[in-house]
Amino acid sequence: MKTPGATPSRRALLTAGAGAVLAATMSAGTARAASPYRADGVVARLRELERERGVRLGVYARDTATGRTVLHRADELFPMCSVFKTVAAAAVMRDLDHDGTRLAKRIHYTLQDVTDAGGGEITQAEENIANGLTVAELCSAAIAQSDNAAANLLLRELGGPTAITRFCRSLGDRTTRLDRWEPALNSAEPDRVTDTTSPRAIGLTYTRLALGNALSPRHREHLNRWLLANTTSKERMRKGVPAQWALGDKTGAGSYGTNNDVGIAWPPGRPPLVMAILTTRAEATAPRDNEVIVRATQLLTQTLV
Repeated sequence: MKTPGATPSRRALLTAGAGAVLAATMSAGTARAASPYRADGVVARLRELERERGVRLGVYARDTATGRTVLHRADELFPMCSVFKTVAAAAVMRDLDHDGTRLAKRIHYTLQDVTDAGGGEITQAEENIANGLTVAELCSAAIAQSDNAAANLLLRELGGPTAITRFCRSLGDRTTRLDRWEPALNSAEPDRVTDTTSPRAIGLTYTRLALGNALSPRHREHLNRWLLANTTSKERMRKGVPAQWALGDKTGAGSYGTNNDVGIAWPPGRPPLVMAILTTRAEATAPRDNEVIVRATQLLTQTLV
């Protein structure tokens, strides 16, 4: 049995019972008192990075071992984009999988469903269109491959996008809201209130889901396996954390250069960090900037650990 606070490799977490390990690290982290901490220096560097890259940058980061927290535009609204997919999978598990059978339910869909959602790496496969996918497979596809059609099918199971808003409210998140389906929710216009979150709100919601008691241990383990298996952040948060750290995260992207990453990072031998990095720009056709997420991640990990 692992010593509380010890951090396994990403492969070990995926194969050896992520939920139990994550529960242990959360317990170890919250048991230690927060130490006095001033984040003025790193916030100044985040502001400099924001100016240099020409983005609006929002950050919430917390070291669960010490309680040290970094906040920059933490309560401003940003387009949520695909980071909602983690929440959708969690809502399906908590609210629908009461007897353990809903995740095994096979969902049949059409090529038109995939096209209407803007595509999906897993759902567009001919064999999957022919045979359908289980709800668990849809959750995995939505998180690990950011499959849009899989996410829409999960929303359909829940009764529509506003189910995500209700689920967040039940967790104490008064900010995060979802109003539209894929791909419309990614339009990301400035000053839009619908389909938005804040760095603090989504960071705390991910904390409750991945490390807290919002889900049952079995469901929490499923969720963390999918986050740890994420394939879409190789040039974002995954590139910014030290190579030996385990990372479970979810990315999101949309118009106006919107580029997001929210995740849980486990340094070796200690409890995890929670990081939410959200970015957007003023021009509809502005490019997405992976480098700003990489550099913000590096600043946060160097500051908090």
